[in-house]
Parts: sequence; C-alpha cells; structure tokens
Amino acid sequence: MRASSVNTHIVNLLDEHVDSHLTAPEIYEQVRVHLPAVNPSTVYRALERLVGAGKVSVSNMGGSAATYELVRDEMHHHLVCQDCEGIITLDHTEVETFFSRLEKVHNFKILTNHLVLFGNCDGCLSEEE
Repeated sequence: MRASSVNTHIVNLLDEHVDSHLTAPEIYEQVRVHLPAVNPSTVYRALERLVGAGKVSVSNMGGSAATYELVRDEMHHHLVCQDCEGIITLDHTEVETFFSRLEKVHNFKILTNHLVLFGNCDGCLSEEE
C-alpha cells in the first residue's frame, strides 16, 4: 500500500472533521473503510510522518488517547472541561498578547501551534454549587 495514499486519506479525513479531534484508532477505522487492506501500524506511521512534516498536530485533550487534527493557517487553542470533556475553541488573538509577553519576559520563542488548558466549564461549575 502506498504511503502517499494513506497520507492523502488521513489529510482528507481530518479536513472533513475540522471541528473535532480524532484518535489514531478512530482515524484507522475510518481510513480502513476506503482502504480495507491498510494495517493499523501503517496509519500510525503515516500520522507520525504528517506530524513531523507539520501537516497534522497531536494533542492531549484530556482523554485516554492522543488526538489529531489538521494544521491550518490560522492558529487556535482550546479550553477543555475536565468534568464533561467539553471543548471551547479559542482564536489565537485571545492568547496572542500572553504569548508575546512570555516570549519577551523569558527571551523565549514559543513554537507551539496548539495550546490546551484544562479546567471546568460554566455548566459544570454551576452543577457543583
């Protein structure tokens, strides 16, 4: 099986799931629909190549497995609720000043394209009261 066809299917799949993050097993199951002969290890190696090439980002969104999403031109970040696992997507402009201040104060160039912060959403906080 050609690596380029697996890569193409993964990129297309992640492009279709712009508002969600998929785990490697979820990606494998969906790629397998189109490429029945594909092995899980082939998909996992393709994901590693795509992450290494900067086309796909891998994140810990608080679940039991790492999640993947397509890297886009516009940076974004997430607030993840530890109780309900809800995700709020933040535009980079909401944290840009924070990043700039950290870089200046610490003489440090931030390379991350995907900040994930964990806490509790308003709904879960209301339930605790």
